[in-house]
Amino acid sequence: MMLYSGVSWRRRASRFLACRMPGVLLCLAISGLASLLAWAEGSLLGKAWLEPMNLALLVGVCIRTVYEPGRLWVPGIRYCSRTLLNIAIACLGASFSIGAVLSAGPWLLAGVAGIVAFSLAFTCCVGRVAGLPVSQTLLVACGNSICGNSAIMAAAPVIHARDEDVGATIAFTAAGGLVIVLGLPLLAPVLNVSDAARGALAGLTVYAVPQVIAASSPFGLAAVHMGTLVKLMRVLMLGPVCVVLSWLSSGFDGGPRRRTRLVPWYITGFLIMMAGRSFDMIPHGIVAPLNVAATVLTILAMAALGLSIDLRSVMRAGQPLILTVALSLCGLVGASVILVRVMPGG
Repeated sequence: MMLYSGVSWRRRASRFLACRMPGVLLCLAISGLASLLAWAEGSLLGKAWLEPMNLALLVGVCIRTVYEPGRLWVPGIRYCSRTLLNIAIACLGASFSIGAVLSAGPWLLAGVAGIVAFSLAFTCCVGRVAGLPVSQTLLVACGNSICGNSAIMAAAPVIHARDEDVGATIAFTAAGGLVIVLGLPLLAPVLNVSDAARGALAGLTVYAVPQVIAASSPFGLAAVHMGTLVKLMRVLMLGPVCVVLSWLSSGFDGGPRRRTRLVPWYITGFLIMMAGRSFDMIPHGIVAPLNVAATVLTILAMAALGLSIDLRSVMRAGQPLILTVALSLCGLVGASVILVRVMPGG
């Protein structure tokens, strides 16, 4: 009986790998190309303005434009865009220590939470006025308010968003985020605030940690440290926001028990990993490898997402999406400027 079970398990594993391996290898090749392009970008321009995640998405979209992957590739592509991404989000929780966040003081933590809440509400209002569908409005709100690509892709399955909407949202928010990165070093010197406050402004408005470092580095090491800490506080809001979205998307007719089951497992994993890091249950030596694994898996997921996007559908998104992204970022920057001017030490 045990021999039969072992053979059966190996057969299932073999079928699992054979079914998904072509698509996974395709996504892996695209991810490698994206990393190479990012390296070339940094070498030629002195700075990688587009990260491998965004480049993987763009390369995937270009491939899909000229060739639609057939049945051989689809299972592996879906596996990368869903399962591997979910694992990456759970691993991301190990990056956060509640103690480190609380050590910055309650004022800063409350300010970051307030900016995220304001940006979410403001974006939802803008999206409604602009005529953008609710699911896509929520994607824009999560992306701009929290952490860009990761937040969009974490929220997408919770609100049952379509791949086309996810891809279009990521593309436009990435473009808007790039404008913020380029414009912030020009705006910050005009403000009569400390270097640490300028770093906080970068952390509040830019959605990727490397871009936060790029935007705050002209103002010194204190700005970089503050910007990175504030950025991590924003990412910390990903779990609670997705939990709330899960409850809201389930409606109010399924009862508390039904709604609890709709909280995605990867968000639960994110919170468990964060708690483990906070209480020293995760060895410090494996935090960096977990971060690397989360980054690699997210790049694979972005490549898979690009392969799933019909560019014509993205282009049909039109003015409502562009208007929502632009006004959302304006609201986020405006509220963040006000916060850094009134916060202690600003």
